[in-house]
Parts: sequence; C-alpha cells; structure tokens
Amino acid sequence: MWFLFAAASALCFGLRGILYQWTSQRPINRNLLLLGVYASGTLIALVAAAFTGQAWTKPVWIGTLLGLFSFVSNAAMYKGYSVGKASLVAMFTGLPPVVVVLFAYVLWGEKLNSSQLAAFVVIVAGILMIRYSNDISLKNLQGAHWGVITMLFFGLTDLSSKQATLIGAATLPTLALMYGTGSLLFAAAWLLGRKQEAFARAALRAGREEAAAGMEEAPDSPVPAAASAVAVGSGPAPAIARGWSSGRTLIWGMFVGITNVCGMILAMPAFAAGVTGLVSVVIAMNVVLVLFYARFGLKEKFSRLESGGLLLALIGIIVLRLAA
Repeated sequence: MWFLFAAASALCFGLRGILYQWTSQRPINRNLLLLGVYASGTLIALVAAAFTGQAWTKPVWIGTLLGLFSFVSNAAMYKGYSVGKASLVAMFTGLPPVVVVLFAYVLWGEKLNSSQLAAFVVIVAGILMIRYSNDISLKNLQGAHWGVITMLFFGLTDLSSKQATLIGAATLPTLALMYGTGSLLFAAAWLLGRKQEAFARAALRAGREEAAAGMEEAPDSPVPAAASAVAVGSGPAPAIARGWSSGRTLIWGMFVGITNVCGMILAMPAFAAGVTGLVSVVIAMNVVLVLFYARFGLKEKFSRLESGGLLLALIGIIVLRLAA
C-alpha cells in the first residue's frame, strides 16, 4: 500500500514541477510565489484538520522543523540556480534519497534487502542520468555547495516526515504547522527583497540627481545633450518587461500549492508504512512526469542520456514494485 501512496505523491509533485516550469518562464517574484504555495498548504491543512478532527498533540510541533527544512532546501535550490550551473544543482536535487537511506540506517536501523537495494541503485542511477548534463566537469562546479545544501535539506525533510509518523503526529496538523512556518519564512524573504529593491531604487535616484546637479554646475561640459538627457533619466528609457502583480502572483502560488499539499498528504502515510529510503526514491520519480511534459508538451527532444535514464528509472520502479 505504501507504494501506491508514494506513487500518487510523486504524481502530485510531478504536476507541481510542471507548474513550476511553466511559471519560471514568466516575470514573477519567486519568494512571493512560494509564499502563495505555502499559504495555500496552510489553509488546506487547517480546514482538513478541522473537518477530520485530528488531534493537535505535542508531536505535531515537528511540523515547524519540517517547515524550516523545506524553506532552506527551496531557498538553497533557487540560490544555486541563480549563481551556479543549473544542470549541476538539478543533479543534486535527485540525490536526497541517498541521504535518506544512509540516515535511516543510522537512526532507525532500516536496511534494504538485495532486491530493494538493486532497485534503489537503478532508480537513483536513472534519475541522475536524466538530470546529468555533459557540460559538468571538475573544472565547472559553480553552485556545488548550494546543491549539497539542497540535497541535504530535502533529505532531512523526508526524514522528518518519517519521524513525524514514528512519534504519532497527526498528518494534517503537522502539515499545517509545516506550511505555516514556511509561509512566515517566505513572507520574511519577500519583504526583505522588497526592502532591498527600494534601497536600490533610492540609490539609483540619488545617483541621477547628483549627475544632474553636476551638469548644471558645468554647462560647458563636452557631454552631448542626448547623452546627458539619458544620464539624468529625462530621455526615452529602454522598455522593461513588466512583471506579474503581487496579487496575481500570490493567487497563482496558492493554486500551485494545491498540488504541493496533496503530495505531502499522500507522502505521510507512505512514510508511515514503507521503508524510508524506498518511499523517498519513489517520490523522487516525479522528475519523470516533468520529463514527459517537456517531451510531449514543450516538444523538447530527449538526449541519449535522458532516454537511458528514463528507461533505467522505469525498470527500477518495476523491480521495486515486484520486491514490495
């Protein structure tokens, strides 16, 4: 039964990945988007918890830890994409199941039998082949440290989900605290970003005023009139792509958040019933759905590496299903 829950969770996260990919092509504020995603999760989890009457006991406070780990992993991932090799960071996002298997063995003594281990290795190899890019080399590791942080904290998020089930934390209240914590952190990140943008605009405005004052004091300056007009901002400015409004971004994020919270609601019972590392690696298969979208929706062609990785991952899932 855990396999069905994990596969359904992977489907939800795959849909989330498709929506993220579509959104990434739009002029949108990522922190505000993720605030909407987490706010939606908070509201849905709260309403569902009230409807089902799940208990708000002490163990559910582990949800705050889940929210912190989830925030750090997402923030590190986006930072890595902005400053480093996208292909390298993407490769690390496929590795959290390895972290989960190692920590699950140390913490709870969970072991994989030979069939499960073989399936795990094949699936991880397939995921890495899908995400790996030929332009990665030892001389080209920009953003690697952000990728490692992403891998570690995505793994810790999965491990915390398992721990929540072990200590008897009710799923919906735990998720409400997780998404509530994430909402507060992403709101703080968004507000900090707005403040930095305001400071940057103020500095630019002050620079233009200073330049204009300098030109008034030196009317015989050899700078051409057209150039001076541009310098003080009175000339025609280049067109700038207008981003989505805050309201539209937040609402879209809340829509995307439906897939996210559904994925987590399905993941929790999977972690409760299954071996932690195997659940994690099945959920990580959501990348396959995104890949199919890229192939048939965006008409992108598969490289040999991607095709081989996809085949390996599917074979691994079949072996794992038989082993389960």
